[in-house]
Amino acid sequence: MPENYKPKSFWQKPEGVVGGIVLGGLIVGGGLLINAFISTILGALTTTLGLVSVLLVLGTVIYMALDSKVRNLIWYMYKSTMRWITGLFVQIDPIGILKSYIDDLKQNLKKMNRQIGMLRGQMHKLKEMILNNQKDIKSNLQMANEAKVNSKKAQMILKSRKAGRLKESNVKLEDLYKKMEILYRVLSKMYENSSIMMEDIQDQVMVKEQERKAIMASHSAMKSAMSVIKGDPDKKQMFDMALEAVADDVSQKVGEMERFMDMSENFMKSIDLQNGIFEEQGLKMLEEWEKEGESLLLGEAKEDLVLQANDEEDVLDLNQPIKRPEKVGRGNQYDNFFD
Repeated sequence: MPENYKPKSFWQKPEGVVGGIVLGGLIVGGGLLINAFISTILGALTTTLGLVSVLLVLGTVIYMALDSKVRNLIWYMYKSTMRWITGLFVQIDPIGILKSYIDDLKQNLKKMNRQIGMLRGQMHKLKEMILNNQKDIKSNLQMANEAKVNSKKAQMILKSRKAGRLKESNVKLEDLYKKMEILYRVLSKMYENSSIMMEDIQDQVMVKEQERKAIMASHSAMKSAMSVIKGDPDKKQMFDMALEAVADDVSQKVGEMERFMDMSENFMKSIDLQNGIFEEQGLKMLEEWEKEGESLLLGEAKEDLVLQANDEEDVLDLNQPIKRPEKVGRGNQYDNFFD
């Protein structure tokens, strides 16, 4: 299990929500029951048998509250019951959850691949616009110089101003191109890392599903209860905890992947290259993402990608295909979750 991983408590899980509702219902129900039979209870205290019975019940409750083994057993039984009830309505099996994430990743990768293709096309158009503007700037400056030589002041001013406006336009377009380059580099890297992650999850599910079946075959509620009473870790529970840790990690990364895809889609929608229009809000969204902390999916590569996009010497080759993950010589990023 990774050192920085903090497992969710019972109350943070779906079964914990159900458990909280059930516990609240038991407390309220118990209070109403005591209130309904308070006169009967008080009457029982006036007899020797009734007093002994009440003291026995009270002693049992106190013993259960003070004995750690009994407390652990009751807590284990309560959690198991709540997990069983929750499982009737919600997918809480970690293997099943991971399989659903594999399906999500497959869909997201298809969508991301389309986004990269569309972005590449827009960048080609933008680059062409910048180059055409540079040619027009050069042409207008030449015509301005010729007009100056021929003492055509009005023509000289007209061409100079047009060259100036084209320069201002190119400054904005080049800034937009840099932002699009960051987007392109990040999407490409996310695509590569997400492909690796999906392959690793598929491998883990295939292997761990068989291991879990073997554990379940030798597992019984009685054995688990005895392990809890002895204070030993329940093998099935520890195995499921590791699977849940993998599912939590994948959940966060898939969530980040989908948020960035939504942001990139909104960014692209805010750009109208044909009319030379792009909204500042789209640029601000990307700038805010740049300032955020480390990316779970990209790791330390996030900062490097931003620096590469702003490095004039590091020219992006738009015709280069997206890198595909190579399995040879690469370990599984989730193996250490089961250590």
